[in-house]
Amino acid sequence: RGDLKKAYEQPCLAVVGSRRCSTYGVNVAESLSRDLAAHGLTIVSGLARGIDAGAHRGVLEANGQTIAVVGTGLETTYPKEHKKLEEQIVAHGAVISEFPLGTPPLPQNFPYRNRILSGLCFGVLIIEASEHSGSLITARLAYEQGREVFAVPGNITSQTSFGPNFLIKDGAKLVQIWRDVVEEMPREMKEKLLGIERPSSSGKSNVQPIFEAVELSESERKILDILSADVPAHVDQLLISSEMNSSELMSALLGLEMKDRIKQLPGKSFIKRI
Repeated sequence: RGDLKKAYEQPCLAVVGSRRCSTYGVNVAESLSRDLAAHGLTIVSGLARGIDAGAHRGVLEANGQTIAVVGTGLETTYPKEHKKLEEQIVAHGAVISEFPLGTPPLPQNFPYRNRILSGLCFGVLIIEASEHSGSLITARLAYEQGREVFAVPGNITSQTSFGPNFLIKDGAKLVQIWRDVVEEMPREMKEKLLGIERPSSSGKSNVQPIFEAVELSESERKILDILSADVPAHVDQLLISSEMNSSELMSALLGLEMKDRIKQLPGKSFIKRI
């Protein structure tokens, strides 16, 4: 479903990770996928909860191209709450499946489809994966297919950091920013993608910033300094830490959300966007 030809005209990178991921993991998946898509890569993932969904959403924010490889028949959306996300992916890329129509979400089909995820791409980026995660299966398949393997390092005390940290120790490329991925691409691809950043005749870059610089009020800056990118802060906690009154705090939070500097999570918690 969708336009696979258009999505596949660009270099493809698979971004995968744990379904039971941390807020930090989703934040990183969205941020890296958004930046990579904005610089001309098609992001391939599996439409699963957690990291996969974050990767797809990041691409959509950048109005880029994304491909979802699903483990069901094409008329079945799994998980069901991703129906809207799936329709957005169809409009900005494609949803593909090797399984016939009517195939339900059987557990064994999801690891089996991972070879297509890695096979479509020049490389695979792992963001959070436990010791027995299906994402490590994708990494192994990528090695067997001669693909590059990338990983985002994580907290050594976190179970979901086992996978990427192990892969980095085993020789995977450590990724902190989008450029870390592009630098490992074949020379022709890399020059084409990095070429869009070369200065124009006026001396200014051709690339439009994803987040335009906007002026923040004093209270917005104060809230932004308190918030972190990996640990959500509840509104009550912000009320105490900022020493603002309720109306001033809510006004600052609304302003930051509208300027796309923070993200609201369920339960009136907030996190800084990367």
